[in-house]
Amino acid sequence: MVQVTVRFYGSLNDFLAPERRGFEFLHTVNGPCSVKDLIESLGPPHPEVDVVLVDGEAVGFSHRVEHGQRIAVYPAFSSIDVTPLVRVGPPALSELRFLLDVGLGRLSGLLRMLGFDTLWRNDSADDELARVSRDEQRLLLTRDLGVLKRSEVVHGYFPRETDPSQQLVEVVRRFQLTRHMRPFTRCIACNASLTGASPEEVVGRVPERVQATFTRFQQCPDCKRVFWAGSHHERMQVIIDKLRELERQ
Repeated sequence: MVQVTVRFYGSLNDFLAPERRGFEFLHTVNGPCSVKDLIESLGPPHPEVDVVLVDGEAVGFSHRVEHGQRIAVYPAFSSIDVTPLVRVGPPALSELRFLLDVGLGRLSGLLRMLGFDTLWRNDSADDELARVSRDEQRLLLTRDLGVLKRSEVVHGYFPRETDPSQQLVEVVRRFQLTRHMRPFTRCIACNASLTGASPEEVVGRVPERVQATFTRFQQCPDCKRVFWAGSHHERMQVIIDKLRELERQ
């Protein structure tokens, strides 16, 4: 049997049993395993790990665990330069595009409202999510740890919050999305980019009272929905303004 000393740092503690959070603990490994296998057996999914130190030396996920080693596991750093270290975390995506699992439908609409390319279906299978995330280089958001731990998943995150509005705040903060927001440019229903529409173009497609009140419209070229700056738009604008305040905090 192999016994090692392990400590997780920062947000990775969210995945541990309470008695193991923020402390070193002894762990017994039954048989040979890699650092990646060890980490995921204890809870944290590999896409949220950025640096692994074994006896003070940065190693890759394939490093084999040996008896007596001290293993420290770190999440992504936002304020510390870890460039000289071997990083196991994925390279930054050139463009943040999202893929959400079946349980995050309301969050998908909120991300689309902010202008982010966000795929979501209510019948996506786990293997499909992992494959699309890898092939299209999309950041997979899911509260299913089993999906995040699939080897195909490179970019992924487990939202800690359960309420969609709080999940939105969490994801915006975690990935510093505020500066990249382009609100009201995507269809909330199907993710297509919206185009402008004149009042004449939407005749018969919106209520008469809306036709009489508004002069500016947007339409979805795919699902043909029409959007205008009504009360729902105003409620969403309040959300956007609160998110922009996060940049100034």
